Amino acid sequence: MDARKLTTTTALAALLALAGCASDAGLRDSEKLALYANHAGEPVTSFRYFGSLNGWTPLGDSALAVWTRPSEAWLLELQGRCQDLAFAPAIGLTNQMGRVHARFDKVIVRGGGAMGMPCHIGQIRPLDVKAIRATEKELREASVEEREAEDGAR
Repeated sequence: MDARKLTTTTALAALLALAGCASDAGLRDSEKLALYANHAGEPVTSFRYFGSLNGWTPLGDSALAVWTRPSEAWLLELQGRCQDLAFAPAIGLTNQMGRVHARFDKVIVRGGGAMGMPCHIGQIRPLDVKAIRATEKELREASVEEREAEDGAR
């Protein structure tokens, strides 16, 4: 087994253990960030942006995942904390001629208490969307099995 596969397997096992310990069915921001970072590729300088997002997920106050298409997503690691990111109803991205660049462009938090707050993008990494979805499915199934086992033990 190569080192990357071993790291992925170890990280998945840790995530499953953490998810099992959580009192709710969802993952905490730190667990979500670990999941996404585990399925992120090497940093890139920029990505193509057509002016709208297919979706986004806050991963704490210093990272988020953005979907540019249903099967294409990017992990944006921010330079410092981004106020109210977790509570924002919407975000925007600055771009230069249809490309979002690391260390140059920003995430703009819209709505909430930090209207138009710019958060600088430090690093961009492509996400393996299929692997993330598969892992999230495994985590959901493990959570259901755990609840069923707890219900059977009562």
